Amino acid sequence: MEQKKVFKTVWEKYDEYGLNCITNFGEDYRQFLSVAKTEREFVTESIKLVEDRGFVNLDSVKGALKPGQKIYAVNKNKNLAVFVIGEKPLTEGMNILGAHIDSPRIDLKQKPIYEKNGLVLFDTHYYGGIKKYQWVARPMALHGVVCRKDGTSVNIVVGENPNDPVVGISDLLIHLAGKQMSKPGSTVVEGEDLNLLVGSTPKKDCEKDPVKAYLLDLLKEKYDIEEEDFVSAEIEIVPAGPARDYGLDRSMIMGYGHDDRVCAYTSLRAILDMKTPMHTSCVILTDKEEIGSVGATGAHSRWFEMLCAKLLNLNGITSIVELNEMYSNCSMLSSDVSAAFDPNYAEVNDPNNCAYFGKGVVFNKYTGARGKSGSNDANPEFIAKIRKALAEDDIMYQTSELGAVDVGGGGTIAYILAQLNMDVIDAGIAVQNMHAPCEIVSKADVYEAYRAYVSFLKRL
Repeated sequence: MEQKKVFKTVWEKYDEYGLNCITNFGEDYRQFLSVAKTEREFVTESIKLVEDRGFVNLDSVKGALKPGQKIYAVNKNKNLAVFVIGEKPLTEGMNILGAHIDSPRIDLKQKPIYEKNGLVLFDTHYYGGIKKYQWVARPMALHGVVCRKDGTSVNIVVGENPNDPVVGISDLLIHLAGKQMSKPGSTVVEGEDLNLLVGSTPKKDCEKDPVKAYLLDLLKEKYDIEEEDFVSAEIEIVPAGPARDYGLDRSMIMGYGHDDRVCAYTSLRAILDMKTPMHTSCVILTDKEEIGSVGATGAHSRWFEMLCAKLLNLNGITSIVELNEMYSNCSMLSSDVSAAFDPNYAEVNDPNNCAYFGKGVVFNKYTGARGKSGSNDANPEFIAKIRKALAEDDIMYQTSELGAVDVGGGGTIAYILAQLNMDVIDAGIAVQNMHAPCEIVSKADVYEAYRAYVSFLKRL
């Protein structure tokens, strides 16, 4: 019997056609990531994708669900769930891909605008785990929404068009930074010093805060918003500019928000390929993972549970027993990124148990910190089923831990959905510079993860 050839990387496995698929898929993702820089934008762009493939909003669905039916649901403009109904009854479970679409960033405070020494600045509060010094002295853009008292709202995107101005957070010049440079990295830049410089033009014939007054006039003219409207606004400060090909060989993508939009996008693309699966396919995109999956749009929210109850109800099932039976029969990949090995910082990893660029989708049996604290720790029986599916579709995968034992750690949404008694494991894409303004992924891993997600939805 001929033995299957073992390849060291995804790149070596594919012929010219396959390599073109990697390139084309990577370009689709790069363009998507460049415009979907917030949770709301990701949901908006995703709805365009699914509706183009014939998915309809669950609110418009009447009567029993039928195999092959394609539906989606939205929660508060920040969550999206997408379903392709399978041949088997919903009570026999779903195959779920779950990812989060929030990323570390800097937010405006509710009372952000102030003038100081002839400059007007926005006061901020960072979101998620960041190295604060990485977010200064670089061009930044403003993305978000301002909601007025009359119920109307205005979307704001400034800094992405080449003709737009950009904004930014200043840093101390090296000539005067002796004291600053002696500080530990965690305090080189303090949180309260992440103030965004946005203007310096004074309004004529204005005695009090003339620069602030000039800026407020601009905001009124362009967006018809007042200073008090920022109380009901959600403005995110993110790196300006598109995601870019990275490396002289264009084998990687550099961009803001790979964590975790790279897994969210590949999950979406996977479910778009589903015709009529045996078990219902589902993609659930959540918010707030970077701050603990809290709130009405985080994975701890009961929105997904209520949504599943609604699906069963359409088929005449109202029993809590059958709802719980469905959860117990579900299988889920927590589609979240893993840390890619970096030869510049090799000492933080166990080289035999870490993820490498170009070696395919990454499975983390557990995450957590130190003694696996806060981890899901997937069951081996479930892992064996996934291995079988990937082998049948000739998909490369690797396993990893998030750093060497006692070095660090992190978490995902895996443990949250596992509380519903479903089998869950983390499966995602390796990232360098995680949580930095410019993260890096391998195009080969992006494509292979997409194929792995298709295999999971189709075969489990």
